[in-house]
Amino acid sequence: MIKKFKLKVKEKEIIQKSISTDFIRLDSFLKLCDAVQSGGHAKLVIQDGEIKVNDEVCTMRGKKLHVGDKVEFDYKIYEII
Repeated sequence: MIKKFKLKVKEKEIIQKSISTDFIRLDSFLKLCDAVQSGGHAKLVIQDGEIKVNDEVCTMRGKKLHVGDKVEFDYKIYEII
């Protein structure tokens, strides 16, 4: 007998943040969104490949983000508006 399992996939929460400059660095954006506790924490999660920018893993701490970019971390999507 074959048993079937149903898995529930957790929906990703979408959080919109606005910036008042032309761009913001990835590590600074994570701190702005309170996604990380500190700059050191941001550095670690970025270096460990836990961050996606526009659906691609990004390991560049100084990556410049602009309006329309989406950052994914810890089942949340942070969108710059």
